[in-house]
Amino acid sequence: MNKKIAVLATDGFEEVELTDPVKRLKEEGAQVDVVSLKRGMIKAWKHGDWSIKVGVDKTIDEAKADEYDGLLLPGGVINPDTLRTKEEALAFVRNFFQHKKPVAAICHGPQTLINAAVVDGRKMTSVKAISKDLINAGVNWVDEEVVVDNGLVTSRTPADLPAFIHKIIEEFSEGVHHEA
Repeated sequence: MNKKIAVLATDGFEEVELTDPVKRLKEEGAQVDVVSLKRGMIKAWKHGDWSIKVGVDKTIDEAKADEYDGLLLPGGVINPDTLRTKEEALAFVRNFFQHKKPVAAICHGPQTLINAAVVDGRKMTSVKAISKDLINAGVNWVDEEVVVDNGLVTSRTPADLPAFIHKIIEEFSEGVHHEA
C-alpha cells in the first residue's frame, strides 16, 4: 500500500487502538504520521491507567490534510473528548470528508466526527457509551464489530481490532470514494 495515513490523537488515546493499526499499516507499506495538538510525545491509556508514550510526527498546525490519503481516529475516553473541542482538529477531519478520503474511527473516536458535523445520514458503530450521541447526530447506529459506509470505517472496542484493521487496510488501499 503506497499511501500516507494521518493518525489524529492526543493524550489519553487507547493504546492498542493506535499501536495495532499503525503497526499493520506500516507492515502493508503505508507511511503513517501521528498528528496531535502538541509537539513531542503523547500518552496512551491502557486498562484504566497511563501507559506508553508515542512520538508526534506533526502538530495539527503543521499537518495538511491534502498530504494524506486517509485518517485514523483511535478512541479512548480522554483523547476524542479533547480533540472534539479543538476547531483546528475538526477542520482537519472535515477536509477528509470533503475530499471523500477514507476515515476510520474506533471506540470513542467517532465523538470527534460528531463535532465535525460529518456523520448525519451515515451507518456507523461505536462503543455503546456513545451510541445515543451518534443517533442524536443523525447516524443509523448498529451494534456490529465493523461497519463500512462509503469509506468511513467504524468499530466498537479493542476486541474488534482484527476486523477493523482488515477493513481499514482495504478502504485505505481503495482510496477516494467518489460515491460518498
